[in-house]
Amino acid sequence: MSDTLNKVIAGPVIRLHPEDNVVIARTDVAIGTAVPSDNFVCRSQVTAGYKIAARAIVKGEAVRKYNVTIGFANTDIAAGTMVHNHNVEFREFDRDHAFCADYRAVDMLADEQRATFQGIVRENGEIATRNYIGILSTVNCSATVAHKIAQWFTPERLADYPNVDGVVAFTHGIGCGMEMSGEPMALLRRTMAGYARHPNLAAALVIGLGCERNQLAGLMEQEGLSAGSRLHTFIMQESGGTRRTIEAGIEAVRALLPAANRVTRTAVSASHLKIGLQCGGSDGFSSITANPALGAAVDLLVRHGGTAILSETPEIYGVEHTLTRRAVSREVGEKLLERIRWWKEEYSVGRDVQINGKVSPGNQIGGLANIFEKSIGSSMKGGTGPLMEVYRYAEPVKQRGLVFMDTPGFDPVSATGQIAGGANLIAFTTGRGSMFGAKPVPSLKLATNTRMFERLIEDMDLNCGGILDGVASVESTGRAIFDAMLAAASGQRTKSELLGLGDHEFVPWQIGIMS
Repeated sequence: MSDTLNKVIAGPVIRLHPEDNVVIARTDVAIGTAVPSDNFVCRSQVTAGYKIAARAIVKGEAVRKYNVTIGFANTDIAAGTMVHNHNVEFREFDRDHAFCADYRAVDMLADEQRATFQGIVRENGEIATRNYIGILSTVNCSATVAHKIAQWFTPERLADYPNVDGVVAFTHGIGCGMEMSGEPMALLRRTMAGYARHPNLAAALVIGLGCERNQLAGLMEQEGLSAGSRLHTFIMQESGGTRRTIEAGIEAVRALLPAANRVTRTAVSASHLKIGLQCGGSDGFSSITANPALGAAVDLLVRHGGTAILSETPEIYGVEHTLTRRAVSREVGEKLLERIRWWKEEYSVGRDVQINGKVSPGNQIGGLANIFEKSIGSSMKGGTGPLMEVYRYAEPVKQRGLVFMDTPGFDPVSATGQIAGGANLIAFTTGRGSMFGAKPVPSLKLATNTRMFERLIEDMDLNCGGILDGVASVESTGRAIFDAMLAAASGQRTKSELLGLGDHEFVPWQIGIMS
């Protein structure tokens, strides 16, 4: 869908596909502005990133962007009129899922041709991009203890351990008052276990209270975890209470630091990269610049043997047929549709949520009319290659290439699932300017437009707005993103890391009832 963007963009509007009946305002467009490329005069004051009718659109006609239906005109729309949620209706329409019709195997690079980065090789052969010690709580009741242990290890106290990136608490607000069995508890436990096993943790402590429903013993048994040199467990009610558990946890971490510090980085293949793909604070330029550029980087990554995890199920809804068509098998395509059916028919029935049409106020202000339009851009982050597998939330990602993980669209929850699944880096596009970090992995922030990038320079890692400005292509920006991935994986600090973000973004998906 992004082929037209390989050309230099100029003029007041951007045409994304010859069959589209809307164009995108490249800059703010005044009433009366002539648009010779599409033979109309603008009848509205249109903000950059918003849509303009390129011809007359009759009531009930599909509004098409990238030649994909994003809604239906709820009134006659004259050429040159701004097109947004005031005159576009969200409603369902038939989509041809055409399983595997567009599947093409990836032209993989030979091992000796693949890029490398400076990674940390763990004893089990897994590759880390960072080197933390983690403190996990089984329940909200032990969260304070976990935070107190982590907070004791200030930069000054860690000064003698320069190879340790920090001691970080991963706490949450559940673990009790919830179902004792079934998917809600299983999801929480596999999320915690995914972090406890994550190669970016040199070691981990797990802190329980003792009477919670998410019993420490049950977590360990379900997830096949064993206490040892790398994993220590504490139960507050058996350890003497709050103060004594904090003291014991601090001593345990102090004992772990010398071994954690004995790491070196060495050249490893880019095939060890697992990138969680995120977008937040999207705008009308997301599908024109940062998302297709990240997709180009993903295509490069996959050719080098790496893995990209596309997620946010509500944000591929409406264009899921573009993924099922690229699925490696009908089974994989059906897995994706099953997850969407669960969202539509069980999880969100009758709820005023994104998958049922409305996007956030920030997305609307950014020029996106509804979820169908947002999904066009969101899905582009996955590139153009085949869909190799579909995972439930926080399941371990084993398949290389482009995969999908079922998550909500809320960024901290979605990224938590990806990291639990093994992502060792997050690539995050934003048009409005989301501020995000996600310890224990680095997060790269990719701006869709130059204006926002310059305004939020301390938070943004890379500007994709050069595509919009006509000074860069999707391919060249994708290459720059790929290079930034390698640099971040090698230890170069991202903007969110320099700002200290990521201490509060461990947010497991809460899908069950509370009692």
